[in-house]
Amino acid sequence: MTRIRRGYIARRRRTKMRLFTSSFRGANSRLQQTIIQQTIRALFSSYRDREKQKRNFRRLWITRINAVIREIGVLHRHSYSRLINNLYKRQLLLNRKILAQIAILNRNCLYMISADIN
Repeated sequence: MTRIRRGYIARRRRTKMRLFTSSFRGANSRLQQTIIQQTIRALFSSYRDREKQKRNFRRLWITRINAVIREIGVLHRHSYSRLINNLYKRQLLLNRKILAQIAILNRNCLYMISADIN
C-alpha cells in the first residue's frame, strides 16, 4: 500500500501556534505539547489581566479624587462618596477618569465643581 500524504490543515494550525509562542523561552517555543499549554495559559492570562487592569485603574482614579477632595474639605468633611452622590443628584455626567484628571491637572476646577454641587 502506498503512503498517504496528510493535508495541510493540522500543520497550518500548529505553525500558527508556533508563531504565537516564538518569543517564549526553551521548550515553550519548541515542543508541540508545551506550545499548546503555554498558548492557552498566555491567552487566559491576557484576558484575566485586562479585566484586572480595569479594576485597578478605577481604584486609582477613586483614590486620586478622594485625596484631593479630602484636601479641600478638611473643615467641611468632604469625601469622595459625597462628591459622587451629589454629582448623581445634579445629573452631571463626569466619569471617574475625567474627575481624576481634573484633580491632578487643575485642582481649582475640582474645587469649583465640588463647591457648586454642595
